[in-house]
Amino acid sequence: MFRRREPVPFAFVAEADKFRSNVTPPPRERATPGQIMGRTLIGLTVVAGLVGSLLFGMPAMSAGQSPAKTQQSEASDGR
Repeated sequence: MFRRREPVPFAFVAEADKFRSNVTPPPRERATPGQIMGRTLIGLTVVAGLVGSLLFGMPAMSAGQSPAKTQQSEASDGR
């Protein structure tokens, strides 16, 4: 491969480490105790909802048990 003699467009991107900024971003704001409690309560509510849906859904998902008596309508009795 041969090298090009003319400057390549956007060559400054390859030399970006020479132009580092000396401006530092401001420090992050600390969460207040109320915000921490709110986030904790929201998290606990979500987890409790998932656990509750599992507890209520497990009997419906168990296929091993069959109902003791099946219901039939009078119309299907054939009398």
